[in-house]
Amino acid sequence: MVYHMPTRVIFGRGAIGELPRIIKESLRSVRSFLVTDKGMEDAGILRRLLEPLTGVPVFDEVEPNPKHTTINRAGETVRALKPDLIIGLGGGSVLDAAKAVALLATNPGRIEDFEGREKYKQPPLPVLAIPTTCGTGSEVTWVSVITHTERRFKMSIKGPLMYPAAALVDPDLLMTLPSHLVASTGLDALTHGLEAYTSKPANHLTDALALEALRLIFRHLLAACQDIAHDAEAREGLMLGSLLAGMAFGNSDVGAVHCLAESIGSLYDTPHGVANAVFLPHVMEFNLPAARDKYALVAAAVGLSAPDEEDAARALIRRIKDLSRLLAIPSFRDLGIPESDFAAVAKKSFENNSNPSNPRAAAAEDYLNILRRAEIATG
Repeated sequence: MVYHMPTRVIFGRGAIGELPRIIKESLRSVRSFLVTDKGMEDAGILRRLLEPLTGVPVFDEVEPNPKHTTINRAGETVRALKPDLIIGLGGGSVLDAAKAVALLATNPGRIEDFEGREKYKQPPLPVLAIPTTCGTGSEVTWVSVITHTERRFKMSIKGPLMYPAAALVDPDLLMTLPSHLVASTGLDALTHGLEAYTSKPANHLTDALALEALRLIFRHLLAACQDIAHDAEAREGLMLGSLLAGMAFGNSDVGAVHCLAESIGSLYDTPHGVANAVFLPHVMEFNLPAARDKYALVAAAVGLSAPDEEDAARALIRRIKDLSRLLAIPSFRDLGIPESDFAAVAKKSFENNSNPSNPRAAAAEDYLNILRRAEIATG
C-alpha cells in the first residue's frame, strides 16, 4: 500500500489572512504570478487577496473546462515574467490551469506535448492552490485536466511533481458562492468520495479519507446550499469534505462517472460538477453488481438503515437521486446531448484513462447503455 501527498494543507476559517506569510516565509517567493478567472474580481475575492500583496501580475482569462490555447497563452506570459511561484485562485478549472502553467514555466513546448504521465523534463514551479468552490479537490492532486479544443478531448497531464506545494483552504471563501454552484460542486465532491472509495486502486488510507469525506458532505451539503453565507458550520464541513475527497481520489482514482463527465465536458463544455451530478446515480446502478458491499458501507456511514447489502446500496442511490432533486440539479435531458452523439460520448468515455479503475469493467457499449438509460429515466 502506498500513499503520497506532499502538499502542505492550511485549513480553516480566516486562513486566507495567512497568505502573505505563507508566500514569503513558507514558500520563500519573491516573484509570484496569479492565475484566476473573471469571476474572482466580480465576487470581490481578488481585490481582497491582492490588497496585502504588491506587484503580483494576474492572468484572469481561465474559462470553465480550461482550453489548451488559454494555457499556452498563459505559458508564454509566465516564461517572459519568470516568477518563482504560481498562485491558483478559483475552482477546479483555475487550479488545474495553475498547475499546467507551472509546468510550462519550466519546460519548453505546448501543454498538449505533456499529455500523460511525467512527460515533463524539469520540475514545474511550486503552486499555491486556493480553492473557492467546495468540489474540486485539485488543490491536493497531481493531475491537471485541460481541454484540447481541436480534438474535443480532455487531456490528463499528471506527475508526482505536479502536486501543489501548498493548499490554502478557507471555508469563508465560499460565502459569496451562488447556491447552484454550491450544489453542483458539492455533488462533484460527493462523486469524488464515492468513486475514490469504490475504484479498483482504493486502499485502506484512501477508504478512510473517502468515508469521512462522504459523512461530512451528506451532513452539510443541503444546509450549505440553503444559506452558505451565514451557516459557518455547514460551510466548514462541506469544504473539509471536499478537501478529504480530493486527498482520497488523488491516491485512488475516479471511475465511470468522471469518464462520462469529461467526455461531455470536452464535447459540449458542460460544467464538470453538473455532469458528475447528473451521471452519478446512473453509473452507481451500473456498478451495483461490483460495488454493492461498499455502497452498503457508505449507506451505513451516512445513517441509512436497511436489512441487507442490496437494500442498503439501493437506499444510497435513492438518497443521491433525492438530494439531486432537492438541489435542482438538471436532468440528463437538460444537458442537450443529441442521441446521434451518444456513440461518440461512449467511445470517449471508454478511452478515458480512468476507465480501468471503475469497479465494474465498462466497455463502450456499456457507456452507451448508461446514456440510453439516463435518457429514459428523464424522459
